[in-house]
Amino acid sequence: MDIVSALRTFQRVVETRSFSAAAHDLDVTQPAVSRQVAALEGHFATRLLHRTTSGLSLTAEGERMLPMAMRILEAVEELGDAAGSDGAMASGKVRLSVPAPLGLYLSDRLGALLAVHPKLSVELIFREQSSDMIEERMDLEVRLGSVADSSLVCRRIGWTTAFLVASPAYLARKAPPRTPKEIKDHECLCYSRAGDACSWSFSNGSEDISVRISPRLTACNAVAIHRAALAGAGLAVLSHIIAMPDIAAGRLVLVMKDFQPSRLPVTVVYPSRRNMPLRVKTVLDFLIDAIGQNQSMCASGADPQWN
Repeated sequence: MDIVSALRTFQRVVETRSFSAAAHDLDVTQPAVSRQVAALEGHFATRLLHRTTSGLSLTAEGERMLPMAMRILEAVEELGDAAGSDGAMASGKVRLSVPAPLGLYLSDRLGALLAVHPKLSVELIFREQSSDMIEERMDLEVRLGSVADSSLVCRRIGWTTAFLVASPAYLARKAPPRTPKEIKDHECLCYSRAGDACSWSFSNGSEDISVRISPRLTACNAVAIHRAALAGAGLAVLSHIIAMPDIAAGRLVLVMKDFQPSRLPVTVVYPSRRNMPLRVKTVLDFLIDAIGQNQSMCASGADPQWN
């Protein structure tokens, strides 16, 4: 028995609370996972997991063993780093949850990562709301705004940059707002990223100003709002990632120069920093690098070109 492999399998079973989920994450069959856990229990002559129709739970012995197993796996990983394993190839699947605009930005760049790591695969999940990372077996998730879940590891990797925009056709019908209070006279298209479809926040550099809106169209996906804005349905607050090409081409116009949408922190979260698999670390590093290359998501941001 490869005890390191068995300990890694045991840890994943505990994290996912499922043999089948662990098998999916480890890219092996469910019987192989069962054999690994059974071999580990046989090696130590003790039962580590309670198996019932309602699910899995740790035995008292399993509770004591889990933190020691994690320390062993962490030590093995550190030994690999010390031995110069930086050139190791990542393998397996990484489930990455991201808001739609960022997902579009990353999808243009993921091909290069996958070419370098032919045994790595990424499941890119477009999601605007936070997930239950353990229950849904997410390896990494990007969240916008504050993160309230203290059980997760949080790493800030950038800031949002958004613009208030409208199509030339819409602005031909209605004069653009000059201040936030004038937005109430406009048709508003709202991306309800955090479940709040009734307010927009702006900053003039010295203060934040929140305005109540009565949206004519609400969607939980920014791409839908982007398309509606292009069609001339109203004003929209859109990420620079999806708005900038249309601004440059004249399909969308930046409005309200002196009041820009407030910036939000971009944070990547994951269940634990201990014993992070190489496949997950590889995608995390890629994510941080991709955000770092986008100047509009850095702390200072980028100055928009106003029309």
